Amino acid sequence: MPKVYVKTYGCQMNERDSEQVARMFTEGGYVVTSDEYDADVILVNTCSVRDQAEQKALGKMGMTMSNLREKRPHVVYGFMGCMAQSRGDELFQTIPRLDVVVGTQKYHKVFEYVDTILRRRLEARMDDPSLSLQGASVCDIADEEGSQNTIRDHLPKAKNAAAFVSIMQGCNMRCSFCIVPDTRGKERGRPIAEIVEEVRNLAAQGVKEITLLGQIVNLYGRTEFPKVDGKSPFVQLLEAVHEVEGIERIRFTSPHPIGYRDDLVAAFTYLPKLASHIHFPMQSGSDRILKLMRRPYKNEKFIEICEKMKAARPGLAITTDIIVGFPGETEEDFQATVDTVERLQFDNAFVFRYSKRRNTPAAEMDGQLSEEDKGDRNKRLLAVVDRICKEKHEALVGTIQQVFCEGPSKNNAAKLSGRTFQNKIVIFDGNAERLTGEMVDVKIHASTGFTLYGDVVGV
Repeated sequence: MPKVYVKTYGCQMNERDSEQVARMFTEGGYVVTSDEYDADVILVNTCSVRDQAEQKALGKMGMTMSNLREKRPHVVYGFMGCMAQSRGDELFQTIPRLDVVVGTQKYHKVFEYVDTILRRRLEARMDDPSLSLQGASVCDIADEEGSQNTIRDHLPKAKNAAAFVSIMQGCNMRCSFCIVPDTRGKERGRPIAEIVEEVRNLAAQGVKEITLLGQIVNLYGRTEFPKVDGKSPFVQLLEAVHEVEGIERIRFTSPHPIGYRDDLVAAFTYLPKLASHIHFPMQSGSDRILKLMRRPYKNEKFIEICEKMKAARPGLAITTDIIVGFPGETEEDFQATVDTVERLQFDNAFVFRYSKRRNTPAAEMDGQLSEEDKGDRNKRLLAVVDRICKEKHEALVGTIQQVFCEGPSKNNAAKLSGRTFQNKIVIFDGNAERLTGEMVDVKIHASTGFTLYGDVVGV
């Protein structure tokens, strides 16, 4: 049977999209392999949020082709995802041996395009081994109505403890630094009934934790579905998923402050399956920079929402995204961000140096900062974030935490790994066959600052 290798860069939505593509290949008689040098198809699912992610994808594809060109001349190479959507035909000039470029609304077409090329190539090779195997290429980055409903299938997995569920695609916000509206299109939500049925099927396979995914997840369905009893479509969805028997923990990512209304805050008071953690992008603590970013809220509003959430769910962990070195950012603007981080005491933060993205307003703004200045601010803010994170982790030493066991640790297969309700990683000893997918109580005995270590109790 032919083999397919899929490499994914970027967010959890990209991971989910890659899983859908892999599922289609397995249904088509392929084997998914982790060894790219034994594959007949090489697919790279790409990200465009930062230039570094694009360069990694391009470098990966170029290196793989170079290594396989002589050994496996029949291999089909393809780019999927956000960079494919953004660059399109241009990628065939950048990577001349490329066969397929498929955008974010055409994941369901990847198998058809690739399989057709591979079969023709292998047949031609059998007829005449001396033939050049470079054939017609495919580029499909067109919009497609209903494409949000095509990311719905999952790869069967033994002890499949947790799963991602895509509930929507696209974004209408047009932040000045962000390329996502161009690469993912406009907001498009799936029907609640279809999402709930997907969750039920996952629960029947033993899944106990799901993460609902959307570019701005809490704006789900706002232009398509009505409010009911004052509740947004997203809260209606949370309530419906909460009723699915077998699901024990629900997460979602990533919400936007503009859609974080009182009905969502209140949901944390009566839906106990909602994890005690939200990832809530702040981006900047400066109102002036937020305005330049086209983020339609002020810093105090962001703080108010965080404080409401902590009141609704005691012990709630909040993590965030922050951009430093945005065009025009002064030392005073940067200090406002530092002050907000100190005030809110985030459990962790992903800090990014501003990166120009093509066709975004921020790329043409005056006041572009030097890489040296951006790097300096990145380093200084990370020091604050890391200190707070370490303090929060160390405070948990000696406590008993309920941990959802995800299976063997990625860094040490002899240990098990799981996450608390607050999404903190815990490493512990135990029987993987018996504990994977289970909620276990773990007494924390040590912290490295970013990872907790403990012993299972009561087992």
